[in-house]
Amino acid sequence: MILAALNDYYRRLRDDPDSGIAAPGYSQEKISYAIVLAEDGSVVDVNDLRDTSGKKPLPCLLSVPQPEKRTVGIKSNFLWDKTSYLLGVSAASKRSEQEHETFLALHRKVLVDTDDVGLKALLAFLEQWEPKQFQENQYFIRQGEAMLDANVVFRLDGDRFYLHDRQAAREAWCRLQDKGDDGVVGMCLVTGARAPLARLHPAIKGVNGAQSSGASIVSFNLESFSSYGKSQGENAPVSEAATFAYTTALNYLLRRDERNRQRLQIGDTTVVFWAHAADRSQAEGAEDFLASFLGGQETDEQATGKLHDMLEQVRQLRPLRELDGHLDDETRIFVLGLAPNASRLSIRFWETGRLADFAQRLADHYHDLALTPPAWRRPPAPQFLALQTAPVYGEKGKPKTEDVSPLLAGELTRAILTGARYPRSLLATIVMRFRADGQVSPLRVALCKGVLARNARLDKRQESRTDKGEPPMSLDPENTDPGYLLGRLFSTLENVQRAALGTQVNATIRDRYYGAASATPASIFPVLLRNTQNHLGKLRKEKAGLAVNLEKEIGQIVDALPSALPRSLRIEEQGRFAIGYYHQTQARFARRDSHDALDTEFEGETA
Repeated sequence: MILAALNDYYRRLRDDPDSGIAAPGYSQEKISYAIVLAEDGSVVDVNDLRDTSGKKPLPCLLSVPQPEKRTVGIKSNFLWDKTSYLLGVSAASKRSEQEHETFLALHRKVLVDTDDVGLKALLAFLEQWEPKQFQENQYFIRQGEAMLDANVVFRLDGDRFYLHDRQAAREAWCRLQDKGDDGVVGMCLVTGARAPLARLHPAIKGVNGAQSSGASIVSFNLESFSSYGKSQGENAPVSEAATFAYTTALNYLLRRDERNRQRLQIGDTTVVFWAHAADRSQAEGAEDFLASFLGGQETDEQATGKLHDMLEQVRQLRPLRELDGHLDDETRIFVLGLAPNASRLSIRFWETGRLADFAQRLADHYHDLALTPPAWRRPPAPQFLALQTAPVYGEKGKPKTEDVSPLLAGELTRAILTGARYPRSLLATIVMRFRADGQVSPLRVALCKGVLARNARLDKRQESRTDKGEPPMSLDPENTDPGYLLGRLFSTLENVQRAALGTQVNATIRDRYYGAASATPASIFPVLLRNTQNHLGKLRKEKAGLAVNLEKEIGQIVDALPSALPRSLRIEEQGRFAIGYYHQTQARFARRDSHDALDTEFEGETA
């Protein structure tokens, strides 16, 4: 269960002093400024807390009292908020006066009997503050309009910590939470214990494409979603403690931090992952392994080497702990894919299992895609593979992330993680790209080979009737599959054209006829073969030996074909056509220089 796994992960983070995870009742929020107060409530400074080391100033993350979940109502946070609530000034809100009154009323009520010097200073500030002072006070003038609508906290002059960190403030926050604890008590579906149930669940932030204010996994805001007279959270009873734990853990995983390797984007799916093990180092080792695969950090040679070693260990059927003492085959892995859906979140995929099982599936995945020579320098991540399904504009163009089908990218990742068949649309999309832009790149061919190889392997395992085996990794002269042979023949005819015309070719037969030849060979290949005779006639005069070799090569392939060429090829056969074309072309390059490995890695924008 997703919520139970996230609840357990929060407990692991809570026991880790370096995680910085928020305590119950608190939340990690983006804070930009701190107002420094004297004991009499006067402003003595305004500190800019943003990180200015990059091109754009970024707010810092602070643990503050948990925010209210706002929709259209006006609700104030405790001891912190945006400027429309704290100061009554805003560049966007038209209700800043009412919002400031709500903030003032809350703190008057909660802090009325306080004797803490810091909290009394806040009350004094609020009583004497007027929104027009924002344009008059030198400290606010210095920050300018950049401060408008930013989140702000308070600090007492001379203190190193903020007002909400004072012991009296924490006690006041606990009392405020207890007063609001008048909800229904019931059985929690996550923990199995009887406890106060959460009426509303905190927002989940950090999912690309979702509302900036956050979205929900669990939400009942219409009568049509309710049953048996229950309202809102009672329909899916989760305790307030478990609700806080799972939302805090998920927001932690979704945080936008360049050091966060547990979050990545694949199409429209935001993916997070984590591990659970008896030892913290084992969990972190498993997370590093998954990050090296899913993250696709192309410049991280050390991570690439470690991933290669682990996959090799799996191929040899040896335990992972022999490779690294921090790896345990029994470590549990959790992978969650989230996609935006208005004010809610859709679960695109949810996969769990042992580290050894995930490693085996990844090894199978790369084996299915394997070509000789290799189609990559380093194992490609799922988002980079999905990028190969995008169109390429121009001979030197690169695919773009926004052109990748979001659904296809998510389903491809699911297939890799589960070991199931690749999505049916993957092969059709790749074949369509071959025909549209003519870019028969190594990774595209590897994807074709992967789809066909996995289908053949799973069909054999399930004892399904099939006469098609796995496509070869490199050129197979003994392969008699018509699609594969026609691809080889097309590559050889192109080679004849290039040999005869040299640099005088404006467009090769691949540029003009690849799509038609791979789909309807019976109508195209007779024309191509007749044209080839003209090219061979020219070669006999200039390079007689080369002409003889090429005629022999064509004859061998044609002899293996059936007497009548297929009128059309199915999508699977068009995939084998591409594989045969690629194998024949690569074999020709290898013959030219057997010592130099051709690097044909096709790179595009990272997803």
